[in-house]
Amino acid sequence: MKVSIKVNGKATAHDVEPRVLLVQYLRDVVGLTGTNIGCDTSSCGACTVHLDGEAVKSCTVLAVQADGADVTTIEGLASGGTLHPMQAAFQDNHGLQCGFCTPGILMTLVEFLRDHPSPTEEEVRVAISGNLCRCTGYQGIVAAALDAAKRLKTGKGPSA
Repeated sequence: MKVSIKVNGKATAHDVEPRVLLVQYLRDVVGLTGTNIGCDTSSCGACTVHLDGEAVKSCTVLAVQADGADVTTIEGLASGGTLHPMQAAFQDNHGLQCGFCTPGILMTLVEFLRDHPSPTEEEVRVAISGNLCRCTGYQGIVAAALDAAKRLKTGKGPSA
C-alpha cells in the first residue's frame, strides 16, 4: 500500500506492506533510527513519537494508519541546530545515562508540557509512567522536565 506521511516537516511516500508498524516505517524505510524499539508490546515507551501533535507509541500504530498524518520524531525536535528546551534541560540535568529510553521520554514530555506548562514533580512522574528507564532512577529526568517547563515559559528555545 502507498503511504504518504510528513515526517519532521518533510513529505515521505513509500509502498509498504499493510502490517508494517509506524516505528518500522520510520527506522527501516525513512532511515530515522532515533525512535527505538524496546519491547514490541507498548510497555516501555521507547518508540514514542508525535502523530498529529499527540504522543503515541509507534509500535502500536500501523504505517497505513498514519497515511496523511504529520509525524515528529526525536530527530525533528531540534530547530536549526538549536536543541529543543527539553533536550537542553536533559543535557544540563543529567536526565539520561545509556540514552535508549531518552527519545521516547523526550517526546512524551514535550507533549505533556505543551498541555501542562506548570507541572508539579508528581504530575511529571505520572506523565512518564508509561516510559521505562532502567538506568537513571528518574531523578534527573524529573528535574530536566521541571527545568524545561521553566525554559519554555521564558522562551528559551523552540516550543515544538
